[in-house]
Amino acid sequence: MEKIFGLDMTTVEKLAQLVKDNELAELALRDGEKSITIKGKMCPPPPPRHDMRPVPTEGQPFSFAPQNTAPAPSEPAETPAGKVVKAPLVGTYYSSPAPGKAPFVSVGDRVKKGDTLMIIESMKLMNEINSEYDGIVKEILVNDGDIVEYDQPVMIIE
Repeated sequence: MEKIFGLDMTTVEKLAQLVKDNELAELALRDGEKSITIKGKMCPPPPPRHDMRPVPTEGQPFSFAPQNTAPAPSEPAETPAGKVVKAPLVGTYYSSPAPGKAPFVSVGDRVKKGDTLMIIESMKLMNEINSEYDGIVKEILVNDGDIVEYDQPVMIIE
């Protein structure tokens, strides 16, 4: 019987059926340097996690410092209600530094230029988004764990 990575075809077919029956995005198995990945038809986005930190590569120093790789936000739009803070990149919005921790800001909080407002996770990097001006948080337009698009309104500060 034909084998793939030490597994007989019957086992591989059962694993593929498991992926299909449970509507899994993928199933990956690894044994030392050998690995096999069986991908399903539907690939939903991974669940939000903001407790992850980037893993350093060989020769790169490890740091728990936030990754500020986000492009500088454009000048926020002025509305009668205040200034609109827009997402400077596509990613997952997080209101706090880690699950179970207090949010960076809440409605009614006073913020100063440079204060951290949120984290947007993009490509497994945690990007702290800082306030561009002083004011009071009037409204937060998204929920923790929501996917935000580039230039999407996220918060209003007056």
